[in-house]
Amino acid sequence: MRYDCGAWSSDLRRAALSLAAVLIAGALVAGCHREPADPIARAAANLTTEFRAAYPTEVRSVGTGPEYALIAAPTVLPLLDGRSLAVWAYNGQVPGPILRVRVGERLRVEFTNGLTEDTTVHWHGVRVPNAMDGVPGLTQEPVHPGESFVYEFVPKDAGTFWFHPHLGAPEQIERGLVGVLIVEEREPPPYSQDVVWVLDDWLLGKNGAIDPRFVTPHDLMHDGRWGNVVTVNGRVDTSLAVRPGERIRLRLLNSANGRVFKPDFAGLDAKVIAVDGMTTARPLDPDGFELAPGNRLDLDITIPPDRAGQHVRVVDRFVGDRPNGLGFIRVEGAPVTTPVFPSPAHAYVPKWREALGVPPALRFVLNAERGGPFGIAWTLNGVAATGDHAQHHGGHLPLGRFARVRFENASFRLHPMHTHGMFFKVLARNDVPVDEPYWRDTTLVHAKETVDVGMVPLDAGRWMMHCHILEHAEAGMMTTLDVAP
Repeated sequence: MRYDCGAWSSDLRRAALSLAAVLIAGALVAGCHREPADPIARAAANLTTEFRAAYPTEVRSVGTGPEYALIAAPTVLPLLDGRSLAVWAYNGQVPGPILRVRVGERLRVEFTNGLTEDTTVHWHGVRVPNAMDGVPGLTQEPVHPGESFVYEFVPKDAGTFWFHPHLGAPEQIERGLVGVLIVEEREPPPYSQDVVWVLDDWLLGKNGAIDPRFVTPHDLMHDGRWGNVVTVNGRVDTSLAVRPGERIRLRLLNSANGRVFKPDFAGLDAKVIAVDGMTTARPLDPDGFELAPGNRLDLDITIPPDRAGQHVRVVDRFVGDRPNGLGFIRVEGAPVTTPVFPSPAHAYVPKWREALGVPPALRFVLNAERGGPFGIAWTLNGVAATGDHAQHHGGHLPLGRFARVRFENASFRLHPMHTHGMFFKVLARNDVPVDEPYWRDTTLVHAKETVDVGMVPLDAGRWMMHCHILEHAEAGMMTTLDVAP
């Protein structure tokens, strides 16, 4: 059987998009021209106005883009240190293929399930139409073995995104079902190289194969499944060859089930230019940035001439006394002229200084309890959403209007909280205001920490929100949010 998103007529799709745009424009205009008497309502309206469409409600279509065939199937590949490893892979490779499309182009991916169990494809961080979000039981039916599903959408935002299953994720992602989607700018900056590093870890048994025990009590009592082998692009020996003077765009993705990375670039001239796909307001120092599961980081790195002949070791220092080597940047060859162009990091990101004066629209307490199908349940506001993804409804967010959401971690474990269909800005940690000059779709909430975020959802639909430690989500730490007028 084959499911095709083209079942809707193009006229109906255009009408739906036009209606959504009109509703959002109305909300933004209302925020600009009505002066609510209530001071809290007035502050919320001001915050909506300050948002000023920091990223677009819609994007001008530039026509048909690339079409890809994507197949998930078991295979055996030379990975890690070159050994043969039985994995599940997209198109016979781990990580899967890098799909590229220009912002505004229509992307079409015909996905076929070659596994022996159901699966889907979720486009992490991409603001897709709700029906294309890849959440079984919520936005689509599962893709059964041997069946196909067509994902088709026009990306609204340029940036680094990724795709992965949203069904049986702790096992399917751990076994290798991970791929990268790069949405290029209409005119991409002329970097010397544009490189992707997928950071991951693997839990291997004594026989060298992937440990087949998933969502174990140990995983659930801790920060998910942490592997005993750390890789970049599926290898323990990844290296990037560069020449003195080159200017590199290095795109990092953390696709691990639970591990957090904190990359150290050994003094290289590296600047963060995008977080979770979205360009930052200014270039930022990457030192100390925590890359939680699901997070992406784009770096602008210039290789100075005095590094010629050096091998720069990039190290993960999240666990301070146990650093992990990630890969090498090998500086070799004759110097080249450094490309000169402005940093892409000049996005408009609102300050939202009044945001903490607006009460939270939604509040989520993150905790655990005994019980559930795994013996330990991870909960949001005391409820574990196990089984059907659509089982738990977490609340309503107003389409096109500012909302504050509060996460209160009552546990001693880490929780990278991820929203589908929208970006947000971190406002405060433990009630101390912070000014992160960038958007996120995933933020790490530490043990006993409270994090406040602000957002203006622009895409209507019922969207998932969950912990991106996959074992925590599987044991219940997920819900849905309704974005509607």
